[in-house]
Amino acid sequence: MLGLSQSVSALVLLILITPVCAWVVYTDLKFMKIRNKATLTLLLIFAVAGPFVMPLDIYAWRWVNAIAIFVLGYILNQIANFGAGDAKFAAAAAPFFSTLNSHVMLTVMLLAAFLLGAFAAHRLARAIPAVRNMAPDWVSWHRKDFPMGLALVGTLWAYLLIVALN
Repeated sequence: MLGLSQSVSALVLLILITPVCAWVVYTDLKFMKIRNKATLTLLLIFAVAGPFVMPLDIYAWRWVNAIAIFVLGYILNQIANFGAGDAKFAAAAAPFFSTLNSHVMLTVMLLAAFLLGAFAAHRLARAIPAVRNMAPDWVSWHRKDFPMGLALVGTLWAYLLIVALN
């Protein structure tokens, strides 16, 4: 609606989502939970800012992303031990991503990189007693599960940053 370029739109969205992303990373590490309030806040940011930073037809079609990822996340939650909070967060983040082929490929590569990197970094950090002692009450240090919110947030944040810098 404001006629912003794709990079400026991505930058605006990046600025708006950054506090929510920090909140999700913290709660996922500390409690192994992504709060519904964080997910709804992310969705609300897109709902309110989206029509101002992108053309309305693109904005409307981006909601299909949220529905598709919500359905996929629900299925993965039922059959593959994928966390419900992770599924809901991924669905709330989905409208921020373009479905252009090059953007889909970028997203897949970012997700793969952040899954591997976040998993390795988390496992390494929890293996170091000095690091673990800095936050001894974090649930993620003691569970076999991986706080996937780290990778999901990293993917969303890096995607918007790359689009903003292009």
